[in-house]
Amino acid sequence: MDKAANCCSTHLIDGDGTLNSAGLEKFMKEVKLAECGLSYAVVSIMGPQSSGKSTLLNHLFHTNFQEMDAFKGRSQTTKGIWMARCTGIEPCTVVMDLEGTDGRERGEDDTAFEKQSALFALAVSDIVLINMWCHDIGREHAANKPLLKTVFQVMMRLFSPRKTTLIFVIRDKTRTPLENLEPVLREDIQKIWDSVPKPEAHKETPLSAFFNIEVVALSSFEEKEEQFKEQVANLRKRFFHSIAPGGLAGDRQGVVPASGFRFSAEQIWKVIKENRDLDLPAHKVMVATVRCEEIASEKYSAFVKNKEWCELEDAVKIQLVPNFGKKISSLLDTCFAGYDEEAAFFEEGVRNAKRKQLEEKLMLLVQVAYESTLQHIRSEILEKFIKTFDDALSKGRGFQVASRDCTASFMKLFDEQCKGAIVKQADWDSSKARAKLAQDIDSHIAEVRTAKIADLTALSESKVKEVLYAPVEALLEGAAEDTWPAIRKLLRNETKTAVSELSDALKGFEMDEDAKKNLLSRLENFARDVVEGKAKEEAAKALHRMKERFTTIFNHDTDQMPRIWTGKEDIRAINKTARISSLKLLAVLAAIRLEDYADKIEDTLLLALGEPSKGAKSSNLQDPLATSKWEQIPAPKTLITPVQCKSLWSQFQKETEYAVSQAISAQKANKQNSSWLPPPWAILALFVLGFNEFVTLLRNPLYLLFIFVGFLLLKALWVQLDIASAFEHGVLTGLLTLSTKLIPTIMHLMRKLAEEGQRPPATANARGN
Repeated sequence: MDKAANCCSTHLIDGDGTLNSAGLEKFMKEVKLAECGLSYAVVSIMGPQSSGKSTLLNHLFHTNFQEMDAFKGRSQTTKGIWMARCTGIEPCTVVMDLEGTDGRERGEDDTAFEKQSALFALAVSDIVLINMWCHDIGREHAANKPLLKTVFQVMMRLFSPRKTTLIFVIRDKTRTPLENLEPVLREDIQKIWDSVPKPEAHKETPLSAFFNIEVVALSSFEEKEEQFKEQVANLRKRFFHSIAPGGLAGDRQGVVPASGFRFSAEQIWKVIKENRDLDLPAHKVMVATVRCEEIASEKYSAFVKNKEWCELEDAVKIQLVPNFGKKISSLLDTCFAGYDEEAAFFEEGVRNAKRKQLEEKLMLLVQVAYESTLQHIRSEILEKFIKTFDDALSKGRGFQVASRDCTASFMKLFDEQCKGAIVKQADWDSSKARAKLAQDIDSHIAEVRTAKIADLTALSESKVKEVLYAPVEALLEGAAEDTWPAIRKLLRNETKTAVSELSDALKGFEMDEDAKKNLLSRLENFARDVVEGKAKEEAAKALHRMKERFTTIFNHDTDQMPRIWTGKEDIRAINKTARISSLKLLAVLAAIRLEDYADKIEDTLLLALGEPSKGAKSSNLQDPLATSKWEQIPAPKTLITPVQCKSLWSQFQKETEYAVSQAISAQKANKQNSSWLPPPWAILALFVLGFNEFVTLLRNPLYLLFIFVGFLLLKALWVQLDIASAFEHGVLTGLLTLSTKLIPTIMHLMRKLAEEGQRPPATANARGN
């Protein structure tokens, strides 16, 4: 690979245990290691043969270590220890690829080099990767447990603590979650440390003084290559600045300067080669370990492939399986009995340890199905509870009584059903599922309670709005001096009634007193908001309301009859009364007075606007309305400011002047229409100018007869045409009316005269007979 061209791979220690000093020196020059001072890190990897160590390093550090050709069979690829530079990682990082352990090429008895190379890696490395298969977790040799035990003991004797970071790399991760695998590994490592005999200097020294332990898991390279590469790329990021505080090797100790690395490595390897205390574990224990592990693996595989278990596992994913615990317990008994029979003659300690591991693996497998069973039970119980609880409420049963009884009944039913799911080989309990069911039930009850209380609150608010909205509107429309006291009384009475009704309705919910007080307080505030909201609406229509008030008073008398301006009415007094009443209405709408503020808004308006001349004198030329707030009225309660009142009054006067002028005009016209005699001067002129005609009439009485007949005719026309009514609405209107009625009226009179002329002879004949 191009990215691995500068890794400078070197064979550090060959398969015979000879350290390549010249190659190490050349390597240091090529990578300029001596110039790094303390700013460098050493990483090594150990693990079973053919476990993919070289493949992992090449992907992780972009090196070019030789990898095994899977098509040629599984054999030893890396011999001895190889070294290379990690490409693209800062600071300078050196990686060592160790020969795999447990290889057939060296044989069963030749494991000294494995231990020597592992001890060397631990001694010189800041970070050690321990490569292991996921299915080997729990094994002795595959997981390097005996090897680590010996290395721990020898390392404590030979070297001081340098805080090496051990990263256990779990390869070909299965479905078992990492959080379930990691505790097993950490527990095994701690047990190894606790069991290692320690010198006096480190009798009480904890494992953390020598090592930092971390665990990572990688998917299969062959089956999930893309996922493997993505996970390796994420792991690679952790090696950047690994020696910085907080990094993988941030707390390492006893670091050798880079210029002395070659000499240090040579001396460490020399000491390791001369050591004779590295012994193989006892043959008996090793055989027992391997064989019991094989038996346990066989029994585990047989259990996993068991037809009855597979059917049970598939069924429990979908639905509740009756007698689940009894069926699982029977399968487990069969599995454990088979293991005990086959492993009966192996070393007791190993046999029991492997049986315990088998139990743990099977319990982890079965626990998933057990938890699924509990989940099915919980779901069914919860569904039944919801239906039963809702039915009880719909039938009118008390909320708190229904919730208490239903909860107790269904929790008891849950406990009874959980007895059938108990696996006797496990010490599991259903407390978590039971707590989750109780939580779900409580949540549903709380949701229903919240919904019911919300409905009650909404209904109360609706009633409050209904009983307050229209009456408040009516009181504000008929604004008077007692308007706000009446509103306060109305609000107090209706709020008290609504709060009492809501309080009684909430008793069945057994609410917390504070929560209940909050609800009742919210209802009281809502009632106030309704009144204040209506007051604001009316204040926005203040000008319209003032004009209506003025029109009503000005155009109607005390009996609410429309005024007819006959000329006798005192328009000035009526106008003043109407305007003062409108001004009082403005005073009522100017502010919200749900508290008795003892304000003087009405007096101020009457003084400044109702009688402006007096107001100017009393205020010494200072306008009392030239401000944006009322005395003793809080700003939030002000609806119309003094300045706005003055502006509204000015507009009100302009818009009502026309009605007054129309009344004055109508009064004058009425006066003129009601006087039918000519003026005195006209009568005098008529007497002077018509004196000769008057004397002529006296000398000829026949003229008087004709005048009398004409008077009668005119009088009849006057009555028939109703001339007085015709001219009430103006001269032009009267003339038009008379023009349409004159001819028909004359014809009607002539017809009646003709009828009267024919009637006397008939009467006379009747009398003669």
